[in-house]
Amino acid sequence: MKLPSTSALKPLALATLLATFGPHLSAASVANSPLSSDWESQALATNGGFKVDFRYDTNNQTQTRSGTSAVATWPVSGYEQELQTLNQTYTLGLDYSENAHWGLNVQLPYIARTHSTNGYNFDGTDAGATQKEGLGDMKVVARLQGVLVQQTLGLQVGLKLPTGSTTQVYDTGAIAGQPLARSLQLGTGTTDTILGLYSFGNLPGKFDYFAQALYQRANSASLGYRPGDAVNANLGFRYLGFDSIIPMFQFNAQWLDRDSGVNADAANTGSQTLYLSPGFSVPIASYFNAYLFWQLPVYQNYYGYQLAPRSIVTVGGRFNF
Repeated sequence: MKLPSTSALKPLALATLLATFGPHLSAASVANSPLSSDWESQALATNGGFKVDFRYDTNNQTQTRSGTSAVATWPVSGYEQELQTLNQTYTLGLDYSENAHWGLNVQLPYIARTHSTNGYNFDGTDAGATQKEGLGDMKVVARLQGVLVQQTLGLQVGLKLPTGSTTQVYDTGAIAGQPLARSLQLGTGTTDTILGLYSFGNLPGKFDYFAQALYQRANSASLGYRPGDAVNANLGFRYLGFDSIIPMFQFNAQWLDRDSGVNADAANTGSQTLYLSPGFSVPIASYFNAYLFWQLPVYQNYYGYQLAPRSIVTVGGRFNF
């Protein structure tokens, strides 16, 4: 019988290692920012040309929640006592369109993530901490506008590519050197399909609105892990009565299905959340706008026991060329 090559054995060995340690050591998940800064789908930048967007999100998960409530009694026997997950994400967005009817958008995130846990034993014997940073998973999304005669309805289709690392380990503590949970890795290891629909329009007075829905699904599992399907729905409003500032606010709803696979912690992943996100955009120059949003959770429903943020702050800038 012919034995497999060494290179063929590497993915199998990694999958076995993660299956042995990953879900047991950490049942953590990451609460991603649901805010939309897709300006083209909001009719803020529908003219042709090249645009660059730089966005920073800070998301500090410190509150343990189960269902729709914060956990009052902690630790809970049989569940991991997570302490903190701090996510800082720097996203470079590149957008090109020949005209207002079609375009291509690329999102490249760089993630700095700190995570600490007291483990399942609550006595330090399976505690650990880590601080990792690197590229996350890139998204490439094309859009087609003009589905209706009014040119206010558009379609989006794209891919999330597995550019983020999936092999990171704990740095310190009793479990130093052991793999992080797959949901804590900088990337999922999967290629995902993205489908979306958006619309925008004017309202009475000097207001306008946009609405967007995006669906994301992993095409297959990677080393025994498949992230849950995700649906984001965004509804935003702007007031255009000022010259020097544009007040805005968004409602951001997110539904995450449970992760699946032998290296997933299905019981403690998945959620439904709704954020109210007030903010503003400032036209500093004809080619540059700065923006700031404060995302406040108004509804949170987490499966199992998960760390959740009390708020998320987003700041960024957009260049038009």
